[in-house]
Amino acid sequence: MLKPFYNIDAIEAGLDEVGRGCLAGPVVAAAVILPRDYKHSFLNDSKQLTKVQRLELEKEIVREALAWAVAEVDNLEIDKINILKASFLAMHRAVDKLTMKPEHLLVDGNRFTPYPMIPHTCIIKGDAHYLSIAAASILAKNYRDELMSNLAAQFPFYGWEHNVGYPTIHHRKAIGLHGPCSYHRMTFKLLKEEVDQLVEEEIEDLGLL
Repeated sequence: MLKPFYNIDAIEAGLDEVGRGCLAGPVVAAAVILPRDYKHSFLNDSKQLTKVQRLELEKEIVREALAWAVAEVDNLEIDKINILKASFLAMHRAVDKLTMKPEHLLVDGNRFTPYPMIPHTCIIKGDAHYLSIAAASILAKNYRDELMSNLAAQFPFYGWEHNVGYPTIHHRKAIGLHGPCSYHRMTFKLLKEEVDQLVEEEIEDLGLL
């Protein structure tokens, strides 16, 4: 079972993002503040759950959370500021949208741009250790998956309803045949070393190859 809180003496928001390694679409982040007595044996890292499980859990998270928010940074902004800064910006925007001010931020990953006046702690693979981060990962993934599925109706070549913008073989071939569209990240090159590392990690986690 995942741990409920890192700092039990503070109002704590879990933060996670999804879509860093994608070639198209936004990077999406979520922030979730859970009640002190919240427990759930089934809540886990979104990558370990089926779509049906994630959608069911989202209903409970939205119902039970003291506050939650989802925010995004689109592909045009990503191209301007780079994907790492965009990921942190999406998390900041999610915190901005919370209806309750957190006193501590629990962030998935190993680095984060500090949010003004709120201390934070980074947890590597935090979505596999803390409930609030796992909840945030589910909200972020569900939001982004639905967005990319809707965009797939406008751009059917790329298979976004299946790969949600990740550089799968089908997606890469489609870009080669049809070129990129207005939702592709033009600064992302498939052979760019720093992008490749993100891609490999996320593709492996999601089992999209």
